[in-house]
Amino acid sequence: MSGEAAGFWRRVGASLIDGIVVGIVEVILRLILGGAGIALTFVFSFGYYTYFHGSTGQTPGDAALGMRVVDVDSGAVIGYGRAFGRALVSIVSGLVVGIGYLWMLWDPRKQTWHDKAVGSVPVRV
Repeated sequence: MSGEAAGFWRRVGASLIDGIVVGIVEVILRLILGGAGIALTFVFSFGYYTYFHGSTGQTPGDAALGMRVVDVDSGAVIGYGRAFGRALVSIVSGLVVGIGYLWMLWDPRKQTWHDKAVGSVPVRV
């Protein structure tokens, strides 16, 4: 792992920033397209996280709070395939009363379920 694992509150803050960005796009899509905007919101959300985590390892929220999602062993960016898988598994992390997200609190590498699934970890930069 390259760098110190990002802590809980840093990750929560980044998620809030990204949630605001995705939420604004969602509202605009729903206003313009109505019901079809809901489906496009899912496409946009997965595209957002896949693009940023797959290309630079940082969403705008991550960048604002000084962290990057990297490969747990090499410290390299995880690429688009793993970033998409991470986005998919993040749904499972939230479905079980959020325990998949909270897992990082007692995990030695501070990984959530979706980090473990693709071998990633957010680190401080």
